Amino acid sequence: MDYVSTREGRSAVTASQAIVRGLAPDGGLFVPTEIPAVDMEFIRGLCADGYRERAVKVLGLYLEEFSREELEAIAQASYGDNFDCPAVAPTHVLDADTGVLELWHGPTSAFKDMALQIMPRLLTASLRKNGEERTVSILVATSGDTGKAALEGFKDVPGTRIMVFYPRDGVSQVQKLQMATQEGGNVNVVAVDGNFDDAQTGVKRIFSDKEFAEELDGRGFFLSSANSINWGRLAPQIAYYFSAYCDMVNAGNIALGDEIDFCVPTGNFGDILAGWYAKRMGLPVGRLICASNDNNVLTDFIGTGVYDKNRPFYLTSSPSMDILVSSNLERLLYCLTGDGDMVRGFMEKLSGQGRYEVSPALLESIRSEFVGGWCADADAKAEIGRLWREQGYLMDTHTAVASRVLRDLREKEGTVRPTVVVSTASPFKFGAAVLEALGAVTSETGPALMDELTALTGLPAPKPLASLAGKPVRFDKWVPVPDMKQAVSEFLA
Repeated sequence: MDYVSTREGRSAVTASQAIVRGLAPDGGLFVPTEIPAVDMEFIRGLCADGYRERAVKVLGLYLEEFSREELEAIAQASYGDNFDCPAVAPTHVLDADTGVLELWHGPTSAFKDMALQIMPRLLTASLRKNGEERTVSILVATSGDTGKAALEGFKDVPGTRIMVFYPRDGVSQVQKLQMATQEGGNVNVVAVDGNFDDAQTGVKRIFSDKEFAEELDGRGFFLSSANSINWGRLAPQIAYYFSAYCDMVNAGNIALGDEIDFCVPTGNFGDILAGWYAKRMGLPVGRLICASNDNNVLTDFIGTGVYDKNRPFYLTSSPSMDILVSSNLERLLYCLTGDGDMVRGFMEKLSGQGRYEVSPALLESIRSEFVGGWCADADAKAEIGRLWREQGYLMDTHTAVASRVLRDLREKEGTVRPTVVVSTASPFKFGAAVLEALGAVTSETGPALMDELTALTGLPAPKPLASLAGKPVRFDKWVPVPDMKQAVSEFLA
């Protein structure tokens, strides 16, 4: 299976080449030239498998260069004792029509682990397949969870270096501490004096700087990405939609072949796009509900066809969704149109004018599969309190956005469709906001918040988070956005 750029659509590369490069030379994102189809017998077989086997079978359809044995070894190393749950990504059944797909049982307690534990292994294997001898330098812009997950995944991986940029005042205290205390000899972390979109735009500019690329090549380095703009990040996420569906079948909530919806807290559009790929492959998915916080640019886009980032930017208690430029939407636009020139035009307008508008026909195509909804920060916190009181289930601030959007949609439509809420992080990563949602008053900060949350709920903090207490801070540098490239240059000196 070949891969092409969303802004060109003609010059094909292999899967391993797409993973190594991360971003296409023209600034576009790599997408497969076809979407593999599966039938009910394939899904029936997955229902009898564990998570690792499910991931291998789904990934194998996209990564044909990799042997079954290679993928099995990679999955075994990626989803093992580093996860605190044997099921890896269990689906917690809330009621007869609602499941919660818990994607936060990995080493950084966030859904990014599902891809970023496997991606470094896919990347190193891809480097070997392409005879690459230079050191790959991973650049990451993070709104919170991706940074730590990428750092942990690439820590001390031979032939790699990784540098993470995060918004200086745009992540939770625990997220910041996770990154600032990161171990490893090949890692670096720098805060950016701006928001996530500033950091993401800065990283993209570095990638598109041909003179800088030539300079790094002379030093024996080349750049790649661990953000979801890299197909090696996105592809592993497709697997957990199949897994959640199988869990719902195995639990008796649905019969094999029944449709279910997925409600996904969405910022950069990668997580929900993986669900769209699963649907297009043949997984019986009805609607993909795109749940946003106060930064509801995607909700407006799905409603009107106008993508407009020219709006206030809000810092919320769900910081991983505080995004106004959703990079992976570009992949959807290309897949629905097959028109690289059109997509390039959209992205040029977004860069130059901050907005673009799709045709009525394209909007109708999007709305046939996606539903947009959003809730205010206060409503998401209220949802945390409600679910704890009524069902004894504790969720983080991002998952609460999705839960509230789903509840509002059900009330508006007056019907209840079987739905899985995609849960993206442990509530202990956002202790201050969760404690507030439960009605607690605290003056604590950092890891001490987790102790208070445990005392209040009786639930233990995940070990990777509990172990943060007392760890020395290694990285406390910050830079203005224009100095990001210089920071990369110094790191790779």
